Amino acid sequence: MYLSRRARIALRAAACAGFALLYVPLLLVLVNSLNPDRSASWPPPGLTTRWWTAAWHSSGARQALWVSVRAGLGATAIALVLGTLIAFAVARHRFFGSGALSFAVVLPIALPGIVTGIALNSAFSTVLAPLGIGLGLFTVVVGHATFCVVVVFNNVVARLRRTSGSCEEAAADLGAHPLRAFADVTFPLLRSALLAGALLSFALSFDEIVVTTFTAGPGVETLPVWIYGNMTRPRQAPVVNVVAAVLVLLSVVPIHLAQRLSSDTATTSRV
Repeated sequence: MYLSRRARIALRAAACAGFALLYVPLLLVLVNSLNPDRSASWPPPGLTTRWWTAAWHSSGARQALWVSVRAGLGATAIALVLGTLIAFAVARHRFFGSGALSFAVVLPIALPGIVTGIALNSAFSTVLAPLGIGLGLFTVVVGHATFCVVVVFNNVVARLRRTSGSCEEAAADLGAHPLRAFADVTFPLLRSALLAGALLSFALSFDEIVVTTFTAGPGVETLPVWIYGNMTRPRQAPVVNVVAAVLVLLSVVPIHLAQRLSSDTATTSRV
């Protein structure tokens, strides 16, 4: 498609404006984490790493980080099992209601987080409270798994639909046990899709705050919830900037790896 010189300039300007809108605020967070003043003054009078040291020694931030890691790992593990099983059911078998099942799996990630949080809070209070199980880390993991399953399901079902089942059938004809066929044939084909889904699931769980607010009990505080609770405390503002900067830097890693793995999967499927 041919574009005039003015159109190309306009598109480039719009793209630069869009990227600036997305990334300039993130850059400001990083700069403010090095600002020697407690207030977000601009331009900063200098640069210092004292707030990074204070954040490293903050027991509240470290504890919240550990809770976020445990919640993310638990939600990712559940999502990998359930998402993979449902993907196999939808992609490898034809049955009545498969479309409705796919819709039901994808729906949680499309719903507003506050709706999901309220629904889960009501369900946990109704079902778990009579059993003596209150809100805590377990309910946070379950709540995060409801939308992490979608990510794994989408990755695995897309990979299965691009992969013929003839290899698995050939392994079965040669006498391979279903588990052996899965380990030797199916899993290598799905490995990159599973890893990409796991990385994205962990990133989603790690950053979640709305669902966490409704499913976490007293004393259970993830890192995003800790950041939100300390934003209004002037003495904690520099430490919050440091933690936010670290989250931005760490979030790049799983997202970049997931993108590379997804692209490698797509390239492999076309070979």
